[in-house]
Amino acid sequence: MDTKKSPDANAAATPAVSGSKQAWRKQLIEKRQNLADRAWRNDLLQRVLRYWLIERPEAVIGAYWPIKGEFDPLPALYRWQEAGLEEDAKSAQRHRKIGLPVVNKVDKTLTFYTWYPGCPMEEDAYGIPKPKDTEVVEPTLIFVPCVGYGPNGYRLGYGGGFYDRTLASLQPKPYTVGLGYDFAWLPDLEPEAHDVPLDAILCDTGTVWPRK
Repeated sequence: MDTKKSPDANAAATPAVSGSKQAWRKQLIEKRQNLADRAWRNDLLQRVLRYWLIERPEAVIGAYWPIKGEFDPLPALYRWQEAGLEEDAKSAQRHRKIGLPVVNKVDKTLTFYTWYPGCPMEEDAYGIPKPKDTEVVEPTLIFVPCVGYGPNGYRLGYGGGFYDRTLASLQPKPYTVGLGYDFAWLPDLEPEAHDVPLDAILCDTGTVWPRK
């Protein structure tokens, strides 16, 4: 399955806006929320994600609850979790777990709580659904939503810095994977001093980073 695509191929889809992160955020979020081909793009990215997960060794993965038109990784992760149950019956592999983030109001970092379909949920301080009274987990791989993404694994987020602070505080550092749509490629995105690069980026047309 050829899922790789060079970032250069995404350049034609780059938003025609100035180099302002604020301008990029506004246009990309608006485009994402009004996608006419959302179902088609989501199906493609679900396939890319499921394929990419096949050879991964991690047993605890952190994800996110999709907002503002973000891609929803949870269906693919639930299938990954179910596949782990089948392997566990054969080889005693450790049970796979999925975690969703909750913001720590004091230090503005993220803590991950176990999620499963049908688990009790409640809204956090930002109105985003989060697991209620489930187990705290420590992911060794974290899927990170991208408003946009650029060269060398850097992402454009919402500007709150939650993931950057969290990743900077975790030891050992988990493997990080950005998820977004192909039109969110920003070739002129420049990292700031606090930005933490991602280890990989996946989009609906395949692997964006790292290029092999």
